[in-house]
Amino acid sequence: MTGMIPIIVPKKASSKEAPSTDKHDGEPTSAATPTDTVAGEAAAEVAPAGVESVEEAAPLPVSAVQVTGIPVIPVSHGPVGVLPEAATKVKPPRTPKAGRDLPAAITVGVILLALVVGSLLFYPVGFVVLATAFACVGVWEVTRAIAGKGIKAPLTPVMMGALAMPASAYFAGAEGLLFALAASAGATLLWRSLDSAPGALKSISAGVFSLLWIPFLLSFVFLMLRAESGPTTELTLNLGDINAGIVQVIIMLLLVVSNDTFGYLVGVLFGKHPMAPKISPKKSWEGFAGSLGGATLVAIPATVFLLDQQWWVGLVLAVGMVCAGTSGDFAESMIKRELGVKDMSNILPGHGGVMDRLDSILFAAPVAYAIFTVLGQF
Repeated sequence: MTGMIPIIVPKKASSKEAPSTDKHDGEPTSAATPTDTVAGEAAAEVAPAGVESVEEAAPLPVSAVQVTGIPVIPVSHGPVGVLPEAATKVKPPRTPKAGRDLPAAITVGVILLALVVGSLLFYPVGFVVLATAFACVGVWEVTRAIAGKGIKAPLTPVMMGALAMPASAYFAGAEGLLFALAASAGATLLWRSLDSAPGALKSISAGVFSLLWIPFLLSFVFLMLRAESGPTTELTLNLGDINAGIVQVIIMLLLVVSNDTFGYLVGVLFGKHPMAPKISPKKSWEGFAGSLGGATLVAIPATVFLLDQQWWVGLVLAVGMVCAGTSGDFAESMIKRELGVKDMSNILPGHGGVMDRLDSILFAAPVAYAIFTVLGQF
């Protein structure tokens, strides 16, 4: 049996055999040693019935005990046991249906929303600085992704434009924004023209594209923020006398968040018909309907109680924000597929990169600015 130490008994010398002679001193020695006697007595006790002595039993194999005198515990060379298939099968990590780490996404989203809304309400200049930092990170993400295709945009003039356009829009209005855009595009062209490396046309196009897509579109938020009263540079602790532009920006951001949140939840639960499977297969018509419904539930009370407008204004605003936000999401998905990347970066856990959060806002900001400007004419 496995685990038992076998007792190996050497065969006793027969009486007919001559005693052995030691080669060194020539004295006769007995073939049986004291150890053999003890082993023989032990073996005789366990001799099978009908066998007079252990000599008549089957000969035992020679083991390491006879050579070294040290008992050896046998170890099986085969497997101890066979594990069930379920225990040996490696299970892949669980992935959420919509491809996000939902707890991390919610945590990061709440933190960002608190920072943005808090700075908007109490220190608008701080919001401008925060949003400008987001724009610069977005430019870095896009230019890095484009560089993966061998197109290196001139990062220095593009970053200067990303810093200049938000400040120009907030402190100088639409004219300042247009001037900053023209100056940034001209600086990008001049900067790259002084470089003799090949691929200048693609490099300049990538730089101007980054300027138009990120800081220029985002600057419409700052045009809304300044409204008719102009920029606010001090703390706004009196929330009863808050600037109408701040309220407009908050409503726009709430509608963008509603678009993403309700669209995600309804799409995960009921999404079966993709809107554009080749661009974004996880965007479904059911999710789009959820975005419309959720944004409408937020927009109508917000415009009625915060802006003192008719209910249909909230409906128009909800439809415009959902369509613009969804278009921005599709635009970024198309660009990422073209560049062969899943996310622009992994700076924000559960979200990807900054551009994965700005994509909807970039298209929603001009639409919101146009709607509020038209409504201000009545």
